[in-house]
Amino acid sequence: LIRALCLEGKLGNSLALLRTMVQERRTPDIITHNYLMNAFCKRGDLGKAEWLFNQMICRGPSPTCATYNTLMGGYCLADELDKALDIFSDMTKVGLLPNRVSCNILVHALCRRGILEDATKLLDSILAEVDLGSTFDVITSTIFMDGCFKTGKTVEALSHWGDVVHHGMEDTVSYNVNIHGHCLTGDINRAQRSLAEMLKTGCVPDACTYNTFIGHLCKSGKMDEACCVFGTMRRMGVLPDEITFEILIRGLCSCGDALGSHGFLCLMLKSSFSPRPAIWNAVIDAYGKCGDLRSAVKMKDHMLEFDAVLPNAYTYNILIRWELRFGNTDGALYLKEEMQLRGISPDLVTYNSLIGSVCSVGDMRSALDLYFEMQRRLDPDLVTYTQLLKCCCLRGEMRKAEWVFFELRISGLAVDHVPFMILMKKYFKMGELDRVHDLYLEWSATGIR
Repeated sequence: LIRALCLEGKLGNSLALLRTMVQERRTPDIITHNYLMNAFCKRGDLGKAEWLFNQMICRGPSPTCATYNTLMGGYCLADELDKALDIFSDMTKVGLLPNRVSCNILVHALCRRGILEDATKLLDSILAEVDLGSTFDVITSTIFMDGCFKTGKTVEALSHWGDVVHHGMEDTVSYNVNIHGHCLTGDINRAQRSLAEMLKTGCVPDACTYNTFIGHLCKSGKMDEACCVFGTMRRMGVLPDEITFEILIRGLCSCGDALGSHGFLCLMLKSSFSPRPAIWNAVIDAYGKCGDLRSAVKMKDHMLEFDAVLPNAYTYNILIRWELRFGNTDGALYLKEEMQLRGISPDLVTYNSLIGSVCSVGDMRSALDLYFEMQRRLDPDLVTYTQLLKCCCLRGEMRKAEWVFFELRISGLAVDHVPFMILMKKYFKMGELDRVHDLYLEWSATGIR
């Protein structure tokens, strides 16, 4: 029952059940404790994992190698490598011998940090003290190969790959790491040769294999080739996953192909995937870049048809930015009202975009209305005040400009030289040199450069 609760993510219930069993003097076995330990570590709740571990040491059952490995893995996932190494040290002190899993957890964490020399030393020290059978392990070699590729040590990476091939232990994961490494170094031809070898040996490429090629081609701006690989992937019977679609959609958006990215988003929906808001936003932004605001707004409306994925503040900020870019301030203000009606709070970007736009046409009243509305919801920033100050000075409304400057000074924001320069330039043009001098002294006293 505890295992089922852990799998469902109901850790509170599973922990309560464990405590009930202890109170009834029915000590759960080591497997039950390990299920809980694994669930806590996967969730990142290392505090509870530590508590459970200490309870096991105090009242039993005694932690096994699997328990220590789970806790080490949790620390490594949280990038707390020192604690993971401490647990490894404690493990050996109580007489438990590390196994291949212990070794690979720590080696992977060290390689991920780029500390390959330490990873090698650790592996050598473990092999010297513990008989793990064969000194070769495909998982360890694959981890080292990945670490070497990512740190630019291609020769060492290929040496580890040679060990894998020599022992005839090539599998899909090791081929994927090899292919990804060649793509990282920009050697697409070698990556393609590795794929051909992979097929010859009977290893079946998976979505990760094709995603690596597609990702590299998209980064290189070779979208036709990336789409061709996508077609090959489907013909080979490998189903694209969410990552496949996201890579292609983002790649097409970055190349300005809004229609193409829209097409892949529709295909993603047909494949029963629910695109994240960031993916919808990328397509909306792509339409904006193409000047097709009608399609951009339609994308937002299409997004609203799916209850699982709703527009967010970033969605509306993109649309507002493009409406303003094409001079449609009324359309931008309408979008702000719409987002508020849908329960989405405008943020600093929303207000600053709108205030900047109305200030650029000298509409001080609308700018101040937006400013006061903004103040009721969130704190204006330096950009807000600077835009208002510029507008006041351009219109010659110096009493308002001084009021904005005063509001800025008492806001607690770190003020730079720009507001001082705006006021000083305006007063200089007006011939009010005494005020220019006063502002200069005030500026000098702040120590701002």
